Amino acid sequence: MIRSTVARVDLAALQANFRAIQEFVGGTRIIAVVKANAYGHGSARVGLALEQAGATMLACADIEEGIVIRQAGVRVPILVFGALSVSDLDGLFEFALTPTISTPGAARAMQTAAAHHGTTIGYHLKIDTGMNRLGFRHDNLRRTLPDLLSSPNLRLEAVYTHFASADEPENSVFNDQRERFESAWSVVNELIPAKAESPEPKAAILRHACNSAALLRDSRVWYDAVRPGLLLYGIVPPPLASTIQLTPVMSLTSRVVAVKGLRPGEGVGYGWRYRADAPRTVAVIPAGYADGLDTRLCGRGHVLIRGQRAPIVGAVSMDMITVDVTTLGDIRPGDEVVLLGRQGSESWQQIDAREVAAAIGTIPWEIVCRLGTRVERQYD
Repeated sequence: MIRSTVARVDLAALQANFRAIQEFVGGTRIIAVVKANAYGHGSARVGLALEQAGATMLACADIEEGIVIRQAGVRVPILVFGALSVSDLDGLFEFALTPTISTPGAARAMQTAAAHHGTTIGYHLKIDTGMNRLGFRHDNLRRTLPDLLSSPNLRLEAVYTHFASADEPENSVFNDQRERFESAWSVVNELIPAKAESPEPKAAILRHACNSAALLRDSRVWYDAVRPGLLLYGIVPPPLASTIQLTPVMSLTSRVVAVKGLRPGEGVGYGWRYRADAPRTVAVIPAGYADGLDTRLCGRGHVLIRGQRAPIVGAVSMDMITVDVTTLGDIRPGDEVVLLGRQGSESWQQIDAREVAAAIGTIPWEIVCRLGTRVERQYD
Protein backbone atom coordinates (compact mmCIF):
# COMPACT_ATOMS: atom_id res chain seq x y z
CA MET A 1 0.00 0.00 0.00
CA ILE A 2 1.20 3.51 -0.86
CA ARG A 3 -0.11 6.59 0.93
CA SER A 4 -1.62 9.33 -1.18
CA THR A 5 1.13 11.80 -0.30
CA VAL A 6 4.39 10.83 -2.00
CA ALA A 7 7.77 12.52 -2.51
CA ARG A 8 9.40 11.75 -5.84
CA VAL A 9 13.16 12.16 -6.01
CA ASP A 10 14.67 12.54 -9.48
CA LEU A 11 18.15 11.05 -9.16
CA ALA A 12 19.00 11.92 -12.76
CA ALA A 13 18.28 15.59 -11.97
CA LEU A 14 20.46 15.30 -8.86
CA GLN A 15 23.34 13.95 -10.91
CA ALA A 16 22.86 16.63 -13.56
CA ASN A 17 22.95 19.29 -10.84
CA PHE A 18 26.20 17.83 -9.50
CA ARG A 19 27.78 17.92 -12.95
CA ALA A 20 26.55 21.50 -13.54
CA ILE A 21 28.12 22.63 -10.25
CA GLN A 22 31.32 20.78 -11.12
CA GLU A 23 31.49 22.59 -14.44
CA PHE A 24 30.86 25.92 -12.71
CA VAL A 25 33.72 25.51 -10.21
CA GLY A 26 36.12 23.97 -12.71
CA GLY A 27 38.85 21.89 -11.16
CA THR A 28 37.81 22.61 -7.57
CA ARG A 29 36.78 19.47 -5.72
CA ILE A 30 33.22 18.98 -4.52
CA ILE A 31 32.33 17.71 -1.06
CA ALA A 32 28.67 16.81 -1.58
CA VAL A 33 26.60 17.54 1.53
CA VAL A 34 24.02 14.88 2.39
CA LYS A 35 23.31 15.74 6.02
CA ALA A 36 19.76 15.77 7.43
CA ASN A 37 18.83 12.73 5.35
CA ALA A 38 20.17 14.51 2.25
CA TYR A 39 18.00 17.56 3.00
CA GLY A 40 14.97 15.31 3.22
CA HIS A 41 15.64 13.52 -0.06
CA GLY A 42 16.95 10.25 1.44
CA SER A 43 20.67 10.00 2.15
CA ALA A 44 21.15 6.34 1.17
CA ARG A 45 19.90 6.63 -2.41
CA VAL A 46 21.19 10.18 -2.84
CA GLY A 47 24.65 9.25 -1.58
CA LEU A 48 24.92 6.37 -4.03
CA ALA A 49 23.71 8.55 -6.91
CA LEU A 50 26.23 11.27 -6.12
CA GLU A 51 29.04 8.73 -5.94
CA GLN A 52 27.99 7.44 -9.36
CA ALA A 53 27.99 11.02 -10.66
CA GLY A 54 31.62 11.43 -9.63
CA ALA A 55 31.52 12.78 -6.07
CA THR A 56 34.79 11.91 -4.32
CA MET A 57 33.63 12.87 -0.82
CA LEU A 58 30.28 13.22 0.95
CA ALA A 59 29.56 15.07 4.19
CA CYS A 60 27.01 14.48 6.93
CA ALA A 61 26.19 15.89 10.36
CA ASP A 62 27.11 13.08 12.74
CA ILE A 63 28.49 9.57 13.00
CA GLU A 64 25.05 7.99 12.95
CA GLU A 65 24.22 9.66 9.63
CA GLY A 66 27.55 8.53 8.24
CA ILE A 67 26.87 4.92 9.20
CA VAL A 68 23.55 4.94 7.34
CA ILE A 69 25.27 6.20 4.19
CA ARG A 70 28.14 3.72 4.46
CA GLN A 71 25.75 0.82 5.04
CA ALA A 72 23.93 1.80 1.84
CA GLY A 73 27.10 0.88 -0.04
CA VAL A 74 28.81 4.25 -0.52
CA ARG A 75 32.59 3.75 -0.77
CA VAL A 76 33.98 7.28 -1.10
CA PRO A 77 35.18 9.13 2.03
CA ILE A 78 32.43 10.51 4.28
CA LEU A 79 33.20 13.60 6.35
CA VAL A 80 31.40 14.03 9.68
CA PHE A 81 30.82 17.72 10.38
CA GLY A 82 29.50 17.52 13.92
CA ALA A 83 30.92 17.50 17.42
CA LEU A 84 32.45 14.27 18.71
CA SER A 85 32.20 14.97 22.43
CA VAL A 86 29.07 12.90 23.06
CA SER A 87 29.51 10.34 20.27
CA ASP A 88 30.55 6.71 20.20
CA LEU A 89 33.85 7.11 18.35
CA ASP A 90 34.12 3.42 17.49
CA GLY A 91 31.77 4.03 14.57
CA LEU A 92 34.38 6.22 12.90
CA PHE A 93 36.79 3.31 12.71
CA GLU A 94 34.30 0.53 12.00
CA PHE A 95 32.73 2.41 9.10
CA ALA A 96 35.77 4.31 7.83
CA LEU A 97 34.38 7.81 8.46
CA THR A 98 36.45 11.00 8.47
CA PRO A 99 35.96 13.05 11.66
CA THR A 100 36.05 16.79 12.12
CA ILE A 101 38.15 17.83 15.10
CA SER A 102 36.91 21.16 16.39
CA THR A 103 37.94 21.27 20.07
CA PRO A 104 41.00 20.30 22.10
CA GLY A 105 38.85 17.84 24.03
CA ALA A 106 37.77 16.11 20.82
CA ALA A 107 41.41 15.97 19.75
CA ARG A 108 42.40 14.15 22.93
CA ALA A 109 39.48 11.75 22.65
CA MET A 110 40.30 10.98 19.01
CA GLN A 111 43.98 10.34 19.80
CA THR A 112 43.01 7.95 22.60
CA ALA A 113 40.50 6.12 20.38
CA ALA A 114 42.90 5.84 17.44
CA ALA A 115 45.67 4.50 19.67
CA HIS A 116 43.22 1.99 21.15
CA HIS A 117 42.36 0.77 17.65
CA GLY A 118 46.04 0.64 16.74
CA THR A 119 45.63 2.84 13.69
CA THR A 120 46.07 6.33 12.31
CA ILE A 121 42.96 8.22 11.25
CA GLY A 122 42.75 11.21 8.95
CA TYR A 123 40.74 14.22 10.10
CA HIS A 124 39.59 17.66 9.02
CA LEU A 125 40.41 20.57 11.33
CA LYS A 126 37.66 23.14 11.82
CA ILE A 127 38.61 26.77 12.48
CA ASP A 128 36.07 29.12 14.05
CA THR A 129 36.40 32.40 12.17
CA GLY A 130 33.25 34.05 13.47
CA MET A 131 30.35 31.58 13.48
CA ASN A 132 31.09 31.06 17.19
CA ARG A 133 29.82 27.52 17.31
CA LEU A 134 32.28 24.69 16.71
CA GLY A 135 35.93 25.14 15.84
CA PHE A 136 39.31 26.21 17.22
CA ARG A 137 39.31 29.99 17.59
CA HIS A 138 41.19 31.60 14.72
CA ASP A 139 43.05 33.95 17.08
CA ASN A 140 44.19 31.32 19.59
CA LEU A 141 45.72 28.63 17.38
CA ARG A 142 49.30 28.94 18.58
CA ARG A 143 48.16 27.85 22.03
CA THR A 144 45.50 25.26 21.15
CA LEU A 145 46.82 23.46 18.06
CA PRO A 146 50.33 22.15 18.85
CA ASP A 147 49.15 19.14 20.88
CA LEU A 148 46.68 18.14 18.17
CA LEU A 149 49.16 18.54 15.33
CA SER A 150 51.72 16.42 17.15
CA SER A 151 49.29 13.59 17.94
CA PRO A 152 50.92 10.39 16.61
CA ASN A 153 47.70 8.64 15.58
CA LEU A 154 45.96 11.60 13.92
CA ARG A 155 46.67 12.75 10.36
CA LEU A 156 45.62 16.24 9.22
CA GLU A 157 43.94 16.04 5.80
CA ALA A 158 42.08 19.34 5.54
CA VAL A 159 41.40 22.65 7.26
CA TYR A 160 38.02 24.34 6.96
CA THR A 161 35.66 26.98 8.28
CA HIS A 162 31.99 27.88 7.92
CA PHE A 163 30.56 31.26 6.93
CA ALA A 164 27.88 32.87 9.08
CA SER A 165 26.50 35.29 6.46
CA ALA A 166 27.30 34.00 2.98
CA ASP A 167 23.69 34.55 1.92
CA GLU A 168 23.70 38.20 3.08
CA PRO A 169 25.49 40.17 0.35
CA GLU A 170 25.72 43.39 2.39
CA ASN A 171 27.11 41.75 5.52
CA SER A 172 30.82 42.51 6.04
CA VAL A 173 31.30 39.53 8.36
CA PHE A 174 31.74 37.33 5.29
CA ASN A 175 34.89 39.09 4.17
CA ASP A 176 36.16 39.30 7.75
CA GLN A 177 35.85 35.53 8.01
CA ARG A 178 37.63 35.02 4.71
CA GLU A 179 40.59 37.06 5.89
CA ARG A 180 40.66 35.32 9.27
CA PHE A 181 40.62 31.91 7.62
CA GLU A 182 43.51 32.76 5.34
CA SER A 183 45.51 34.05 8.30
CA ALA A 184 44.66 30.92 10.27
CA TRP A 185 45.80 28.78 7.38
CA SER A 186 49.21 30.46 7.52
CA VAL A 187 49.45 29.74 11.24
CA VAL A 188 48.50 26.09 10.75
CA ASN A 189 51.26 25.71 8.19
CA GLU A 190 53.76 27.23 10.60
CA LEU A 191 52.71 24.87 13.38
CA ILE A 192 52.74 21.61 11.45
CA PRO A 193 55.68 19.66 12.87
CA ALA A 194 58.58 18.97 10.55
CA LYS A 195 58.54 15.35 9.38
CA ALA A 196 61.51 13.15 8.74
CA GLU A 197 62.35 12.71 5.09
CA SER A 198 60.34 9.89 3.58
CA PRO A 199 60.20 8.34 0.11
CA GLU A 200 56.43 8.71 0.26
CA PRO A 201 55.10 11.94 -1.30
CA LYS A 202 53.52 14.29 1.24
CA ALA A 203 49.76 14.49 0.87
CA ALA A 204 48.41 17.99 0.29
CA ILE A 205 46.30 19.49 3.05
CA LEU A 206 43.04 20.76 1.58
CA ARG A 207 41.23 23.98 2.43
CA HIS A 208 37.46 24.34 2.15
CA ALA A 209 34.95 26.94 3.29
CA CYS A 210 32.09 27.26 0.76
CA ASN A 211 28.52 26.29 1.34
CA SER A 212 26.11 26.84 -1.57
CA ALA A 213 25.70 30.56 -0.94
CA ALA A 214 29.43 31.23 -0.65
CA LEU A 215 30.05 29.19 -3.78
CA LEU A 216 27.78 31.53 -5.73
CA ARG A 217 28.98 34.68 -4.04
CA ASP A 218 32.78 34.70 -4.23
CA SER A 219 35.15 32.45 -6.18
CA ARG A 220 38.02 33.56 -3.93
CA VAL A 221 36.74 31.23 -1.23
CA TRP A 222 36.45 28.14 -3.41
CA TYR A 223 39.97 27.17 -2.27
CA ASP A 224 40.63 23.45 -2.86
CA ALA A 225 37.10 22.18 -2.36
CA VAL A 226 33.52 23.48 -2.06
CA ARG A 227 30.64 22.05 -0.03
CA PRO A 228 27.34 22.50 -1.90
CA GLY A 229 24.21 21.30 -0.19
CA LEU A 230 21.06 23.12 -1.26
CA LEU A 231 22.34 23.65 -4.81
CA LEU A 232 22.68 19.91 -5.34
CA TYR A 233 18.96 19.57 -4.78
CA GLY A 234 18.14 22.25 -7.34
CA ILE A 235 17.42 25.11 -4.94
CA VAL A 236 19.28 28.43 -5.03
CA PRO A 237 19.66 29.94 -1.54
CA PRO A 238 17.74 33.23 -1.36
CA PRO A 239 18.21 36.07 -2.03
CA LEU A 240 20.99 34.96 -4.38
CA ALA A 241 20.57 34.14 -8.07
CA SER A 242 22.55 31.69 -10.18
CA THR A 243 23.43 31.04 -13.80
CA ILE A 244 24.00 27.34 -13.04
CA GLN A 245 21.41 25.23 -14.81
CA LEU A 246 19.70 23.42 -11.93
CA THR A 247 16.55 21.33 -11.63
CA PRO A 248 14.60 20.81 -8.39
CA VAL A 249 15.16 17.19 -7.41
CA MET A 250 12.10 16.62 -5.25
CA SER A 251 8.41 16.89 -5.97
CA LEU A 252 5.68 16.34 -3.39
CA THR A 253 2.26 15.21 -4.56
CA SER A 254 -0.96 13.96 -3.07
CA ARG A 255 -4.58 13.31 -4.14
CA VAL A 256 -7.93 14.91 -3.48
CA VAL A 257 -9.87 12.63 -1.13
CA ALA A 258 -13.08 14.63 -0.75
CA VAL A 259 -14.84 17.71 -2.15
CA LYS A 260 -17.13 19.72 0.11
CA GLY A 261 -19.48 22.66 -0.29
CA LEU A 262 -19.53 25.59 2.15
CA ARG A 263 -22.53 27.86 2.63
CA PRO A 264 -21.99 31.58 3.33
CA GLY A 265 -20.83 32.07 6.91
CA GLU A 266 -19.59 28.52 7.37
CA GLY A 267 -15.98 27.78 8.20
CA VAL A 268 -13.63 24.86 7.70
CA GLY A 269 -11.07 23.15 9.91
CA TYR A 270 -9.90 23.80 13.45
CA GLY A 271 -10.90 27.18 14.81
CA TRP A 272 -12.72 28.10 11.59
CA ARG A 273 -9.71 30.13 10.55
CA TYR A 274 -11.40 30.50 7.18
CA ARG A 275 -15.04 31.48 6.73
CA ALA A 276 -16.86 31.54 3.42
CA ASP A 277 -18.37 34.91 2.47
CA ALA A 278 -20.21 33.25 -0.43
CA PRO A 279 -20.87 29.67 -1.52
CA ARG A 280 -17.46 27.98 -1.85
CA THR A 281 -16.11 24.56 -2.75
CA VAL A 282 -13.15 23.10 -0.93
CA ALA A 283 -11.08 19.99 -1.59
CA VAL A 284 -9.63 17.88 1.20
CA ILE A 285 -6.05 16.65 0.78
CA PRO A 286 -4.48 14.02 3.09
CA ALA A 287 -1.28 15.87 3.96
CA GLY A 288 -0.63 17.89 7.09
CA TYR A 289 2.00 19.00 9.53
CA ALA A 290 2.86 15.37 10.39
CA ASP A 291 3.99 15.10 6.77
CA GLY A 292 6.09 18.25 7.01
CA LEU A 293 3.67 20.97 5.89
CA ASP A 294 3.98 24.18 7.89
CA THR A 295 0.97 25.38 9.86
CA ARG A 296 1.62 28.91 8.59
CA LEU A 297 0.55 27.88 5.07
CA CYS A 298 -3.06 28.60 6.02
CA GLY A 299 -4.09 31.62 3.95
CA ARG A 300 -0.59 31.94 2.44
CA GLY A 301 0.25 28.81 0.48
CA HIS A 302 -1.07 27.23 -2.71
CA VAL A 303 -1.24 23.84 -4.37
CA LEU A 304 -1.68 22.88 -8.01
CA ILE A 305 -4.70 20.89 -9.19
CA ARG A 306 -5.28 20.29 -12.91
CA GLY A 307 -2.58 22.84 -13.63
CA GLN A 308 -4.33 25.58 -11.66
CA ARG A 309 -3.42 27.22 -8.37
CA ALA A 310 -5.67 26.64 -5.39
CA PRO A 311 -5.16 28.55 -2.12
CA ILE A 312 -4.81 26.67 1.16
CA VAL A 313 -7.69 27.70 3.41
CA GLY A 314 -8.41 26.70 6.99
CA ALA A 315 -5.91 25.38 9.49
CA VAL A 316 -3.18 22.98 8.45
CA SER A 317 -3.96 20.02 10.67
CA MET A 318 -1.89 16.97 11.51
CA ASP A 319 -3.14 14.89 8.59
CA MET A 320 -5.10 17.16 6.25
CA ILE A 321 -5.37 20.49 4.51
CA THR A 322 -8.26 22.06 2.64
CA VAL A 323 -7.94 24.18 -0.48
CA ASP A 324 -10.44 26.45 -2.24
CA VAL A 325 -11.32 24.97 -5.64
CA THR A 326 -14.45 27.04 -6.29
CA THR A 327 -13.19 28.45 -9.59
CA LEU A 328 -11.32 25.37 -10.79
CA GLY A 329 -14.19 23.45 -12.34
CA ASP A 330 -15.18 19.87 -11.67
CA ILE A 331 -12.57 18.79 -9.14
CA ARG A 332 -13.05 15.19 -8.03
CA PRO A 333 -11.55 12.73 -5.54
CA GLY A 334 -8.47 11.17 -7.06
CA ASP A 335 -7.27 14.31 -8.81
CA GLU A 336 -3.52 14.81 -8.42
CA VAL A 337 -2.38 17.62 -6.13
CA VAL A 338 1.10 19.12 -6.40
CA LEU A 339 2.44 20.60 -3.17
CA LEU A 340 6.01 20.97 -4.48
CA GLY A 341 6.83 20.62 -8.13
CA ARG A 342 5.37 21.28 -11.55
CA GLN A 343 1.99 20.60 -13.13
CA GLY A 344 2.19 22.19 -16.56
CA SER A 345 4.72 24.07 -18.67
CA GLU A 346 4.00 27.65 -17.59
CA SER A 347 6.14 29.33 -14.95
CA TRP A 348 3.14 29.82 -12.66
CA GLN A 349 2.42 26.09 -12.86
CA GLN A 350 5.34 25.37 -10.56
CA ILE A 351 5.62 25.64 -6.79
CA ASP A 352 9.17 25.41 -5.47
CA ALA A 353 10.74 25.47 -2.02
CA ARG A 354 11.80 29.10 -2.34
CA GLU A 355 8.21 30.18 -3.01
CA VAL A 356 6.83 28.18 -0.10
CA ALA A 357 9.52 29.49 2.23
CA ALA A 358 8.90 33.10 1.20
CA ALA A 359 5.16 32.69 1.76
CA ILE A 360 5.61 31.70 5.40
CA GLY A 361 8.72 33.72 6.26
CA THR A 362 11.25 30.91 6.56
CA ILE A 363 14.11 29.41 4.52
CA PRO A 364 13.93 26.75 1.77
CA TRP A 365 16.24 24.43 3.74
CA GLU A 366 13.45 24.02 6.28
CA ILE A 367 10.84 23.22 3.63
CA VAL A 368 12.67 20.16 2.30
CA CYS A 369 14.40 19.00 5.49
CA ARG A 370 11.22 18.75 7.53
CA LEU A 371 9.50 16.32 5.15
CA GLY A 372 7.97 13.68 7.41
CA THR A 373 9.16 10.09 7.72
CA ARG A 374 5.73 8.71 6.84
CA VAL A 375 5.98 10.28 3.39
CA GLU A 376 7.30 7.61 1.06
CA ARG A 377 10.23 8.61 -1.16
CA GLN A 378 10.02 7.20 -4.66
CA TYR A 379 13.16 7.36 -6.79
CA ASP A 380 13.29 7.90 -10.53
